[in-house]
Amino acid sequence: MDQTRTAPAPAPVRLASGGPARDAWPLDDAVVHLNHGSFGAVPTEVLRHQDELRRQADLSPVGWFPRVAELVAAARQEVAPFVGARPEDTAFVPNASAAATVVFNSLRLGPGDEILVTDHGYGAITMGAQRLARRFGARVRTVTIPLAASADDVVERFRAELSDAVRLVVVDQITSPTARLLPTARITELAHERGARVLVDGAHAPGLVPDAAAAAGGDWWFGNLHKWPCAPRGSALLVTAAADRDDLWPLIDSWGAEEPYPGRFDSQGTLDATSYLASGRAIEFVEREHGWARARETMTALADHGAAVIGAALQPHVDAPVATDVGMPVVSMRLLRLPDGLGRDRLDSDELRLRLLDLAGVESAFTSIGGVGYLRLSVHLYTEQRDFDAFVERAVPQILAFADERRGNSSPDRQEGEVRA
Repeated sequence: MDQTRTAPAPAPVRLASGGPARDAWPLDDAVVHLNHGSFGAVPTEVLRHQDELRRQADLSPVGWFPRVAELVAAARQEVAPFVGARPEDTAFVPNASAAATVVFNSLRLGPGDEILVTDHGYGAITMGAQRLARRFGARVRTVTIPLAASADDVVERFRAELSDAVRLVVVDQITSPTARLLPTARITELAHERGARVLVDGAHAPGLVPDAAAAAGGDWWFGNLHKWPCAPRGSALLVTAAADRDDLWPLIDSWGAEEPYPGRFDSQGTLDATSYLASGRAIEFVEREHGWARARETMTALADHGAAVIGAALQPHVDAPVATDVGMPVVSMRLLRLPDGLGRDRLDSDELRLRLLDLAGVESAFTSIGGVGYLRLSVHLYTEQRDFDAFVERAVPQILAFADERRGNSSPDRQEGEVRA
């Protein structure tokens, strides 16, 4: 008997103020939402708060924009403790990639210097590291980490690759493509012993890792607030106490340029800062309505159950275990192996994501590592059993059809990264 199907489904989450959590988010009920990790979802209450802030700006632009720096500084005071940081070490930036660019722009390397990244890194951040290396005749090397590697295994992989030439390590606190933790604090300690500095990509960490910035180690840390904290898109944090942090500059030069870090980041001309200003409301919303510690427990249970339900539907069609051991799993995301031929590279994975949305009305994420494709399932408090059932009914048949199509039309000469006609 299929034990997965007879297991009791988790009840829909109810908020402290009454009613199901799903009703607090303005999500389209015609769409299956199982990809919170990519772009987040903003509660209606938070959107209304941001709209009111925008209304204030539009009613009196001259009364608004000269005071934006003061408002953003106050927002830093409110939000920084959520990631275990001091406000004076914390700057708002539009997103994680912007934070990485700020750090890369501040660095100077020499010919032959090295940057270490991993094969689990976010592609756009790795591209930024490669661009930095090209500017100075340095080079990027990749630390290969097995998907199921333990924390000790990961540290030993870094130990083997940290040569005297390494000046910078770029490492994820939670990996985007493989939904696993990495022991960044231990990696930082090891890198510092070898004279290298560490940039920690914590894009997924706020909300999932308590005091994420403090826990990460690293000379610099950044994380998105639009993901698990459910802030409006365009809100992220850059945190550093490094002695040379005054070498960090916002992507736009503005009238705060002569302020020391982080004040120079507080005002960027006519940039819409309401995403920053509404972030505290989003964090407070989850705490008030469910509690962050409890939310992590709830999301873990939802992710485990969803992975079991969807995994049971996929397993007969996959010649390997669908449930995937990622070594150090995270709260709200699970990795499920796809049928052979699907998600072989990033382009394949992105195509599959859009085809499922267009043909089945399912929002999902697909990823690839080592030429193997995976479904990256991600949930939040608004996720319900009906979402998992709908995925099985609407998405799984399409996935199987795509796999059959790929097997019938696959070309052995196709190279990874090549765009199909």
